[in-house]
Amino acid sequence: MVKICCIGAGYVGGPTMAVIALKCPSIEVAVVDISVPRINAWNSDQLPIYEPGLDDVVKQCRGRNLFFSTDVEKHVREADIVFVSVNTPTKTRGLGAGKAADLTYWESAARMIADVSKSDKIVVEKSTVPVKTAEAIEKILTHNSKGIKFQILSNPEFLAEGTAIQDLFNPDRVLIGGRETPEGNKAVQALKDVYAHWVPEDQILTTNLWSAELSKLAANAFLAQRISSVNAMSALCEATGADVTQVSYAVGKDTRIGPKFLNASVGFGGSCFQKDILNLVYICECNGLPEVAEYWRQVIKINDYQKNRFVNRVVSSMFNTVSNKKIAILGFAFKKDTGDTRETPAIDVCKGLLGDKALLSIYDPQVTEDQIQRDLTMNKFDWDHPLHFQPMSPTTVKQVTCVWDAYEATKDAHGICILTEWDEFKTLDFKRIYDNMQKPAFVFDGRNIVNAEQLREIGFIVYSIGKPLDAWLKDMPAVA
Repeated sequence: MVKICCIGAGYVGGPTMAVIALKCPSIEVAVVDISVPRINAWNSDQLPIYEPGLDDVVKQCRGRNLFFSTDVEKHVREADIVFVSVNTPTKTRGLGAGKAADLTYWESAARMIADVSKSDKIVVEKSTVPVKTAEAIEKILTHNSKGIKFQILSNPEFLAEGTAIQDLFNPDRVLIGGRETPEGNKAVQALKDVYAHWVPEDQILTTNLWSAELSKLAANAFLAQRISSVNAMSALCEATGADVTQVSYAVGKDTRIGPKFLNASVGFGGSCFQKDILNLVYICECNGLPEVAEYWRQVIKINDYQKNRFVNRVVSSMFNTVSNKKIAILGFAFKKDTGDTRETPAIDVCKGLLGDKALLSIYDPQVTEDQIQRDLTMNKFDWDHPLHFQPMSPTTVKQVTCVWDAYEATKDAHGICILTEWDEFKTLDFKRIYDNMQKPAFVFDGRNIVNAEQLREIGFIVYSIGKPLDAWLKDMPAVA
């Protein structure tokens, strides 16, 4: 029986290994992590992450050929294939701070693999890593190998949160990069054989190591670039009276461009886009390509600009101050169908409003108050580092209350900011909400999910990103 071990029981490792276990009943899969609470959660009825369909997959396999354990060394020692899915956060200090990936956790995982291994192993990079990480890991393993042979493969994930299980069941492609040697080819084939249980062969792509590593960064950079492009257009649409929804629909009808990732919004978030682009910027700078680095840095700049523009629009619309005004925040996760708040635009929007002394009432169906308070007290880039680097006393934000109902959040509010496109926000009783708000009542739709005309008929002053401006807003500039 082939044995697979995955180091890291997070957003990537947990779901990926659960699907491998489901699709490959003849393979024993162990997911290991040093975090006892996280492993306990994977072994309970309340999984540590929310992902549609994940519960069913885990329950079908757990205890049969899928195991979650804190006994890292035992499972690594017994495995034929070791996936490494540990954090690669952005460095917060030292060389490359604010851009480069911190490979501390990767390096310690590689050293541990070398220490405990008694048999040859295939080691698979599953985390998003900078180009040439495989080479560094290879050096650590070979210099500590005690005669044991290791083959390094790059197998980046292309999951979208909220649809991760479907993405794993029906991937656009599975990418495997390896050394172009007989041993490397054999390792690539071994991993191909795992995925071939359910993925058609023509969708399993093989490349050299560097191409696989760079493909992941490139894919995320291209997707983020599309969002920043349409968001840049949204500012121009507001200035000219064009409608960004109509513009993006027309542009998306061009088969060379296509319709995906062309929805204007308050900005992109998630654990990968910003981190991977910053990483790409750093790699370009290190390779003497400042113009290329600046090109990609601009994608991040437009994203930050969009969040700032949104905050400025809120403040300027409400008589240029939100001090002591209650603002309802609907949605805190970076997208619907996930509880993930990593790099969510809601953090920067909330911090911007708090900076003007607003009183925030936040509702998100999947994000806990603890998480929201922690996110609002954390420094940039700290979210991806272990908990002991993060603030332990989240009660420092006194201007924030978290509630479990949209109607409670909006009661007596001066304005509403919609920051996540949860389906339930589309069907709220806005007449009831309007009746219970301070007047004039404002809606700032950061996801373009409500019917602005209907809301205006009720009496709201509505701002939708990239849409023709309400008469009220026309003379109020959105630039600070």
